[in-house]
Amino acid sequence: MVFGRLWFFRRWRPRSLQARQLLSASVGLVAFLALAGYALDASFGQAARDNLSERLKNYATAYAGGIDFTRDRSLYIREQPPDPRFDVPGSGLYLQVVMPGGHGNSLSAEGPILPEVGTRMLRPRQETFEGPLPITQIDGSPGEVYRYGIGLVWGGDGGPEAEFPYTIYVLEDSRALGKQLRVFRNAVWFWLGVTGLILLLLQTLVLQWSLRPLKHVINELTRVQRGERERMSEMHPRELEPLTDSINAFIESERENLERQRNTLADLAHSLKTPIAVLRTQLDGGADETALREELDVQLQRMNNLVSYQLARAASSGHKLFSAPVPIEASAEEIVRGLEKVYAAKGVLCEFELEPGVKFYGEAGDLQELLGNLLENAFKWARRRVLLTARPIPCAPGRRAGLELAVDDDGPGIAEDNIAKVLQRGVRGDERVQGHGIGLSIVQDLIRDYRGELQVKRSTELGGARFEVKLPSGL
Repeated sequence: MVFGRLWFFRRWRPRSLQARQLLSASVGLVAFLALAGYALDASFGQAARDNLSERLKNYATAYAGGIDFTRDRSLYIREQPPDPRFDVPGSGLYLQVVMPGGHGNSLSAEGPILPEVGTRMLRPRQETFEGPLPITQIDGSPGEVYRYGIGLVWGGDGGPEAEFPYTIYVLEDSRALGKQLRVFRNAVWFWLGVTGLILLLLQTLVLQWSLRPLKHVINELTRVQRGERERMSEMHPRELEPLTDSINAFIESERENLERQRNTLADLAHSLKTPIAVLRTQLDGGADETALREELDVQLQRMNNLVSYQLARAASSGHKLFSAPVPIEASAEEIVRGLEKVYAAKGVLCEFELEPGVKFYGEAGDLQELLGNLLENAFKWARRRVLLTARPIPCAPGRRAGLELAVDDDGPGIAEDNIAKVLQRGVRGDERVQGHGIGLSIVQDLIRDYRGELQVKRSTELGGARFEVKLPSGL
């Protein structure tokens, strides 16, 4: 049974974000109006009953000033009633006076069967308000009344021994109060309904206006998918900026990956043209078997190296757009231990200046390639010392921090007129041997993938070269 309800809810729930918000807001609005209507009805009903009690009290007070009792304690009303209905039988406004030994009624009480009072007397100045109480109307139909009572003391003309208590009850038919309440309820619920419809209409308009930026984002994304736009625009509300920035970053990353794949294939094809041409020349030239075998071995080794290099570039260039942070210190220590074994004869000492907890936001393999090539380059050209520094770059709240990496060595350094050539894009490995070697091409591609910046300058601390990497803050 529970599973059936869950299945029905999943099938029924609205798929549209606007429909969800409109439904939830409408339910809240209806609940609010219902509670408001109930509160207004209860407040008005209580106020109407209080007004009725006060009016009946005024009638009782007016009667108290116009009532006399004879020597035998019989009721005598010496003034006109405060309301003519008291003299009309069954009018709906009644008077009952209870005194020791009996009670008296107004003319209006002749005919209807009112609630029995008997000897039910109140203490002096005691007041009661009751209702609705059942009665039988003058025509025999059932009805209800509200009753107000007050206890009084008659002093007469004698001394204290002539005083006696009596109670005045004033009753009014409940139909007048019921009619008043019905009129009020009809008006309240009518206007609450009109207000609810107006608010629902305004709510729909407000939702459409507030969701319009989302529709613009969807339209822009559709145009990007169709190739009509290259990227999302930057004119969006602050709440949507992380979404559009992420989409733009993803689009740019995919385009760069596609361009990189094309470049890799083009470079590989161009690189393989020469070995293939050499082999074709040897075959066409009729070289002997021994020379052909030697040339084949050389060219195959060359092609294998070219393929391995291009595959390494392709593998190290791709990275995930949103990756978990990778601690730098552990990766750096692992790389340095291996390099110290390779360059043990030089006795190079590598020092770390890493801020506590500094991390690289990307793939672990990319960090290994980046640190490995920079540190190996430094070990290769250093005399005695290498320095690795890393610190986070502060960023706005809610965004991941950037990273600044630097590798210094005490080697000969790089002349300023050679820096551009060392970092030139598209130069193959054998053309980059000057300065700091083939690994810089992979470093340059990695940094470009992460939209970072690589600077080569003179090290102020060690006197050799300084390779400084700055990766911007992420999304």
